[in-house]
Amino acid sequence: MDDKSHLLPYARRADFKVARATELTGKDRRFFRFLEIVPGAFAWLTLIGIILASIYAPFFAAYFIIAFSIYWVLKTIFMSFHVRYNWKRLKHHMELDWGKLIERFSYDHFHHLVIFPFYKEPREVLEGTLQGLVESKYDPKKLIVVLAAEERAGKEASDLASDMEAKFGSKFGHFLVTVHPDDIAGEIAGKGSNTHYALHKVREIILDPNNISYKDILTSIFDIDTVIYPDYFNCLIWYFMTVERPYKSAFQPVPLFTNNLWEATALSRVMAMSSTFWQMIMQERPDKAATFSSHSVSYQALYEIGYGQANVVSEDSRIFWNLLLANNGEFDVVSLSYPIAMDATTAPTAWGTVQNIYRQHRRWTYGVENWCYLMYHFSKNKTIPLRKRWAIALVQGEGYWSLVTNPIMLFILGWAPIFLGTREFHETVLSYELPIMVRNLLIIAMGGLVVSSIIALSLTPPRPSHHSRFKYIVMALQWIMVPLTMVFFSAIPGLDAQTRLMFGRYMGFWVTPKREK
Repeated sequence: MDDKSHLLPYARRADFKVARATELTGKDRRFFRFLEIVPGAFAWLTLIGIILASIYAPFFAAYFIIAFSIYWVLKTIFMSFHVRYNWKRLKHHMELDWGKLIERFSYDHFHHLVIFPFYKEPREVLEGTLQGLVESKYDPKKLIVVLAAEERAGKEASDLASDMEAKFGSKFGHFLVTVHPDDIAGEIAGKGSNTHYALHKVREIILDPNNISYKDILTSIFDIDTVIYPDYFNCLIWYFMTVERPYKSAFQPVPLFTNNLWEATALSRVMAMSSTFWQMIMQERPDKAATFSSHSVSYQALYEIGYGQANVVSEDSRIFWNLLLANNGEFDVVSLSYPIAMDATTAPTAWGTVQNIYRQHRRWTYGVENWCYLMYHFSKNKTIPLRKRWAIALVQGEGYWSLVTNPIMLFILGWAPIFLGTREFHETVLSYELPIMVRNLLIIAMGGLVVSSIIALSLTPPRPSHHSRFKYIVMALQWIMVPLTMVFFSAIPGLDAQTRLMFGRYMGFWVTPKREK
């Protein structure tokens, strides 16, 4: 039996890392299965209800449409405010000399453990990522770099990892290549299981033999295409030394999907920057956020929960929810408002790009599995205050519900009562005014796209010489695609993911392909 004495009490539960209903038995299994059905059922009931109301209660539907359109305008203004505020804070933080700011602290005893899980990404991606660490404004000898390969990727991936070790290994304090086996029972092949394995191996091979305290390790789990901005580790140290409870905090940077932005298609650029904007909004609402993609946390905190989960798709957020539950609700997300650079999703062909973007967003929105996990454990861990449990459950549930329903509702609401309503409704002034009112309200909401365009251009890397200045105009105008991207690359993938979960068709981890730049 595995020794669990180092784990926090709640993390010792046999069901602490449950991922799906099939891993449970009896009442627990039925309850978890019910939770898996709820998100998709609510989404479909909402959309079907709107259609039925348009047919059988068009007056009610019309007034609901007007109220919802006003709500959407107010929500857009609210989100635009957060994006603008975080943009100003982000630009300010990029101009600060973080190395000078941390001179007042004693931090020489800290090491940064940086884990890069990878699969079949090209050499250029790995080199760019590791070169970013070398060029950071931080002592590279204080970095422990782990390149976490997958056995299922074959000998080519292992050889590439060895080449990277030969080229970069001597530049850091420690450099470790791990190869995650592909036959471990109970795991889902993907970033989560690979990271889980790497965290174990680095303790066995580096930390324990060198007597490095787990409390002196700040762990950054990065996607393989993550290129840090020069002051990232300095900024991380400053926040770690100044927050109220550093060992009960996860630190979230702002992901800018800009590494290959000039080579990406307009669709890819819009989706990339839209994802960045959403994370900027979450930076201003850390009490409602979870970790996303690349993030940092104390190794001690990870050790106390048995590292991450090896059996989930949305592993980046699940780590935070594991930490929150194990610490009885006393764990925070700290917004760094400092950027890291990542890749926009692309493919060799336009259709391939469409497919990759859809699959990536379906994987991201499959994060609704975390709501099921939270609701299940909120019914078990009564130490967490009831008010906090309800607040998190409602915020997370509403977020997943609105993600898949609101864009589709905006798309169909203006015309549904007109085409589906009764003859009596068609004879009223309301039926004539409805589409005009909805159109005008949505035009007001679209004004936020101007702000989005300006902020996106300010975060775009310098123009390569082989690109025309005319492309700046294209980048500004590409935001007219947002109404369609909201429906076809956010709402529909999300509905797809929730429907799969509702019917027990559990998803695996889909690795976003990376192209040479």
